Amino acid sequence: MTTVLDLNQDDMYCAGSWVRADSEERVALINPANEEVYGSAPVGNSADVDTAVTAARAAFERSGWSALSPSERGGYLLRMADALDRRATEVGAFVTTENGTLLSQSIAVNGHVSAMLLRFYANLSETVVVEEDRGSSLVRREPVGVAGMIVPWNGPQILAVQKLAPAMVMGCAMVIKPAAETSLDIRFLVEAAEEAGVPAGIINVVTGGRETGAALVAHPGVDHISFTGSATGGRSVAAACGRGLKSVTLELGGKSAALILDDADVEEFCRQMPALCLANSGQGCFLSTRIVVQRSRFDEVCEGLTATLATMPAGDPLDPETAFGPIVNAAQHQRVLEYVQSGTSQGARAILGGRGRPAQLDRGYFVEPTIFVDVTREMRIFREEIFGPVLVVVAADDDDDAIAIANDSDYGLGGMVWTGDLERGNAVARRIQSGTIGVNGYTLDPQAPFGGVKGSGLGRELGPEGLAAYCNYKSIYQSGGAFF
Repeated sequence: MTTVLDLNQDDMYCAGSWVRADSEERVALINPANEEVYGSAPVGNSADVDTAVTAARAAFERSGWSALSPSERGGYLLRMADALDRRATEVGAFVTTENGTLLSQSIAVNGHVSAMLLRFYANLSETVVVEEDRGSSLVRREPVGVAGMIVPWNGPQILAVQKLAPAMVMGCAMVIKPAAETSLDIRFLVEAAEEAGVPAGIINVVTGGRETGAALVAHPGVDHISFTGSATGGRSVAAACGRGLKSVTLELGGKSAALILDDADVEEFCRQMPALCLANSGQGCFLSTRIVVQRSRFDEVCEGLTATLATMPAGDPLDPETAFGPIVNAAQHQRVLEYVQSGTSQGARAILGGRGRPAQLDRGYFVEPTIFVDVTREMRIFREEIFGPVLVVVAADDDDDAIAIANDSDYGLGGMVWTGDLERGNAVARRIQSGTIGVNGYTLDPQAPFGGVKGSGLGRELGPEGLAAYCNYKSIYQSGGAFF
C-alpha cells in the first residue's frame, strides 16, 4: 500500500486490475483535521460504471464463482479476514486521515470489526441450504446476480464489508461505489480479496460522487442495490430501483432517542453516553441524539451530561488524548453549525457549547459538543438528523409520555431505554417504533438483523437475514403436488 499522504489515484478496479478511468474529472481529498489536500480520486462517469458492471456480469456468469457451495465461498472470506486483521492499524490510520474518526475507533471498527464480520459470514456459510425439499416442491436459493453497493464515509470499511460478505456467501458479483470523501481506503479490501484468491471480476470498484452512484443504480446490468446514506438519497435510489424493477436495501438516517426512566442508573448512562450518543463526533446513523428524560431525573441527567462532555477535548484524531475529532468535510461542518444556530434562534438553550468551532482550534472542521434544553418537538434540532455532536434533552411525564416523544419522529433506526428493571425496559422497548433498540446500552450484534422503519430504510443487513437481499428464491414444483 502506498503512503497515506500525497495519493493521487487515476484508476478504477475492474476485472481484477486497476485500470485508468475514462473520466478526466477528479475529486480533491481533504484531511478534515487540518483542511489540507492529501490526494485525489477519479469521479467515475457512466462509461466507468458500465466497464465495472460488465466485468461483474462476466465474472458472475463465467468464473464458476456462483457454482461453488456457500461454504467454499466462505473460505475466501476467512482468508480476507486474516489479511485485514494483519493490516488493521494501517487501515485505521488511513481512514482517520480520510474522515477524521478517532484512531483507536478507526482501527477497531474499520480493521478488526470488519475482519470479525467477514468471519461471522464465513461461519454462517456452513449453514446455508441452497436447495430444500418441501415434499411436493424443491425450493432453491440462487444468487441475485450483480449487486451495486453504495457505501458512506463514516465507516467505509465496515459498511462495505457489511454488504460484501453476505453477497459473496450467496454467490453474487458486485460493484462497490465508495463515498467520494473516502475514495481510497477501498484498496485495502481489494488487496485482501486478491490475497485471498477471489476470482477477478467478483469485486469491482468505481469511485465518485452522487452522479456516479446514480449511474450505478440505473444501470440495467445491476440486479440489486444496497445503499447506505441519507433519507433524501435513499428516496432517490428507491425511485430509480422502482423504475428498473430491481430489488433494493436501504439503510438510511436516524434521529434515535435514549429514554431515561425514573429508576435509571444515570451515572452509568452518562459514562457510556459519549460512545452511544456522540461516537465519531455524532456522525453515526443509529446514535441516540435525543435524550428523553423523566422529569424527576431531568436536572440530574443534564448535570451529568454537561460534566461528562466538558472534560472531553476536541482535536487531532491521531492523538490518543482526543475525544472528539472533526466533521468530515466543509459542507457538513457548515450544516452542523447552521443547526446549532437554528436551535438558538428557535428558542432552545445551550447548556454546553453552542458556539461552533472550539476556541483552541484554528483549523479543521471541528464543532464543540453542544447540549440543548428547552427544546420543543417542532424545532428542527428535535426533528432532523444533524450528524454532528449535538444533543437535545427533553422532559417526559412518565413511560407513556416518553414513548410518545420517542415515536414522534420520521425516523426509526436505533434507540435505548435506561432503567433498573429489565422487564420494564423490554416492555418499553417493544413499544418504540424502531428497527433496533438497546436496554441499558446499545451494541450491534452481527447475529441479529440491523435496519430501520419509517424514514430509516427498507430491508435488513447483518444476521442470517442479511443474506436474503442477495438471493432469489426458486420453487420447483414436483408432479402430483398441485392443490388446484
